Amino acid sequence: MEKDQTLSNRRDFIKGAAATAALGALGTGFLLKSCGDGKARVVAPTFLDKAPDGRLLKAGLIGCGSRGTGAAFNYLDAGSGLEITALADVFWDKLDSCRRQLKNNRGVEVADEKCFVGFDAYQQVIESDVDVVLLAAPPFFRPTHFDAAVRARKHVFMEKPVAVDPVGSRAIMASARMADTANLKVVAGTQRRHQRDYLTTYEHIKSGAIGDIVAANCYWNQSQLWHVKRQPGWDDMEAMLRDWVNWTWLAGDHIIEQHIHNFDVVSWFKGSHPVKAVSFGARHRRPTGDQYDFFSTDFVYEDGMHLHSMCRQIDGCANKVEELITGTEGRSNCMNRVEDLEGNTIWQYQYPGEDPDDIGLASGALAVNPYEQEIIHLVAAIRDDTPLNEAEECAMSTLAGIMARISAYTGREVTMEEMMNSSLRLGPEKIAFGDVDIKAVVPVPGN
Repeated sequence: MEKDQTLSNRRDFIKGAAATAALGALGTGFLLKSCGDGKARVVAPTFLDKAPDGRLLKAGLIGCGSRGTGAAFNYLDAGSGLEITALADVFWDKLDSCRRQLKNNRGVEVADEKCFVGFDAYQQVIESDVDVVLLAAPPFFRPTHFDAAVRARKHVFMEKPVAVDPVGSRAIMASARMADTANLKVVAGTQRRHQRDYLTTYEHIKSGAIGDIVAANCYWNQSQLWHVKRQPGWDDMEAMLRDWVNWTWLAGDHIIEQHIHNFDVVSWFKGSHPVKAVSFGARHRRPTGDQYDFFSTDFVYEDGMHLHSMCRQIDGCANKVEELITGTEGRSNCMNRVEDLEGNTIWQYQYPGEDPDDIGLASGALAVNPYEQEIIHLVAAIRDDTPLNEAEECAMSTLAGIMARISAYTGREVTMEEMMNSSLRLGPEKIAFGDVDIKAVVPVPGN
């Protein structure tokens, strides 16, 4: 088969899978209806505040840090008949903290024999009597953990990003196909796709509220993220794992680990992923690791549309977290507002308790937070046996971020075709405590 045909087939598959996943998770309330004048009108989406009742679903958590613990809470809060029965982490203190919080805050006690520590602990959780696995270890481990979960026929929630390199991203795609074959349900941590205001705005955009999307901007500019300085007695591996969010081989750099939320939204609304990128960035303030402090990227889509993406993690700077799309007939922040080309608000999302006649900027809270909503959608898909698999879509957004990171690190234009064929694999050859053959060398473009 010709290379261009192969890439075209992959794009068609991804679009079809994305549509199936959205319909399965959200139900027919999201379908657009045709009006007599030939135009589409928006049917207000309906949401479940709790997952539907059904058979008991036991879950195991892999990665007991703050996000993993939060995911466990979200799972327990998503509906009835949901239990956390097994835990895994590489550190006892992380597991103990999670276990203690589950007991103190939700009255859940995880048995000693269902608590596993070590680099193989994920396999022990998967082999325990669970129906669902929650994957929240550092992104480097996601392809391995996802593959093991799918092979064991477990439903999956996995945090974003789903890989740190092209090889890992493509491994996720392969496992996603296996999950479809096994009728497994998979939700990824790009939670804006499950957020009520975003989803409602998405329906307006797809109905033609701003015409064809022709340009976009997205931002995640914030203060410095957390870091953990190396302590006496820690070997290389422990120091890196405890400070994982600052190491490219573990986190992928923040353009992927965090900023993925924003350009994923643009690609979701656009209905396709970028095909090339030119990016730049630098490091000025970061106290640990080997990553950049900021990136600026020009993503280009197949139809020639440009997305300017910007992310930064430095204290004392202007902050912004937002997505903006411009169409032939209007524009939107993707979250809760649609404007005409003159900047007049023509629709905005009504939050609970807001006056429907108030057309000012929405400031209310969602009825259900998106971290819980994504678990509700997962459980609903399992119990109702409806299609839901977000793995490949999240892998493509992850790969777009990797494409931009490589461009910034090297100074080159990088294409998605290169990413689909790249043999780049990050991380040490041996995953074990002790010395690691990776040093804190910050990439310099142009070499």
